Amino acid sequence: MLEILYRDEYLVAVHKPAGLLVHRSDLDRHETRFAVQIVRDQIGQPVTPVHRLDRGTSGVLLFALQREALIGASRAFELNKVDKTYLAVVRGWPDEGGTIDHALGRLRDEREFVHAEASIEAQKAITDYRRLATIELPIRVDAYPTSRYALVRLHPHTGRRHQLRRHMKHISHPIVGDATYGKGRHNRMFQEQFDCRRMLLACTGLALEHPVTGAWLRIAARPADDFADVLRRFDWTDALSG
Repeated sequence: MLEILYRDEYLVAVHKPAGLLVHRSDLDRHETRFAVQIVRDQIGQPVTPVHRLDRGTSGVLLFALQREALIGASRAFELNKVDKTYLAVVRGWPDEGGTIDHALGRLRDEREFVHAEASIEAQKAITDYRRLATIELPIRVDAYPTSRYALVRLHPHTGRRHQLRRHMKHISHPIVGDATYGKGRHNRMFQEQFDCRRMLLACTGLALEHPVTGAWLRIAARPADDFADVLRRFDWTDALSG
């Protein structure tokens, strides 16, 4: 069962663990468990995901329970009217805060119908970030005798695919555990030293206008246990309030 963070007659939000696909994917034909299936069985009615989280990302995942809610909530995501908050552990020490304004080429979704003449030009993508904590470990991974990491809070203003992962790589601070855009040596060190086998990216909050009632809806999720374990090891738990 998944933790239910919010539920009414129109919407349900759950805490998706890292490693769980939202829906069936051609990228992993052997997978048999999906968030859509689990939530459907858990609440006893059909559900439709309003947005997506990458398989490796944990946190708030929102589903619609009826058509009107699906249309309204999906539209809010499309128009970038959803306030999204993420936590990530990244390699190196980024600036205390800033804005990444870097257009991203479109990544195709295997479930998406794309017209033959559809544009593949880079799309505007903007992410705000704030550094919450840092650590320097006495472990050699690259050329230096120590290795630096930071906890950051991320606020994407657009919703491009893999936006946060690609933006953090763009500023040379890739997310730890990211097998596609990260650094393999650092990922392996976290596995060996801290038994951390996930991507350290989590959606910790969504805020949007309720698509049916119009009320302002805020949904929050604490870091999952495997993410929180890293925070405890690095003495970063108190930094979450910053």
